[in-house]
Amino acid sequence: MKKLLKKILRVMLSPWRKRRMKVDGVLKQEQRRELPNDAFLGMVRDYLHQGHTATIWVKGYSMRPFLEHMRDKVQLKPVDELRDYDAVLAEIRPGHYVLHRIIAIDGDNITLMGDGNLRGTEHCLRSHVCGIVTHYIRPKRTIKANDAALQRRIVKWRKRLRWRRYLLAIYKATI
Repeated sequence: MKKLLKKILRVMLSPWRKRRMKVDGVLKQEQRRELPNDAFLGMVRDYLHQGHTATIWVKGYSMRPFLEHMRDKVQLKPVDELRDYDAVLAEIRPGHYVLHRIIAIDGDNITLMGDGNLRGTEHCLRSHVCGIVTHYIRPKRTIKANDAALQRRIVKWRKRLRWRRYLLAIYKATI
């Protein structure tokens, strides 16, 4: 058990780094301007419906350990085909958006759940899915969403739902 836990932590954990930039030879922390999610993601939805791609910062902790709040970005593209385990931006009720993973598709009904959620799912219609994640952008690397190694880790994480509470507690303690 101890070996398995170490292996999981080594694969899934990445260090938390504050983004800094040099201005006139002096290191300064990067400043970000934030809009309310409903306004900003509504604009992103419209942009995606026009056929463009969009890159957004991840806000919130529901996609831990794969995505971290304000450290990672995701690149979204318009929806063409949906499959289980795809991460999508969906409007689950008017003005309320989530970036979660698809856990079930039943016709036009889609069930979503965040990787960091212990229980609780969201439901939406296929037409309410705004975009699908194509790339996970971390501070020093970019990972394609269809990367085979990443897909294996996502499937393993999903199958360990009952252990998720303990694994997340260890993850939170180490970042």
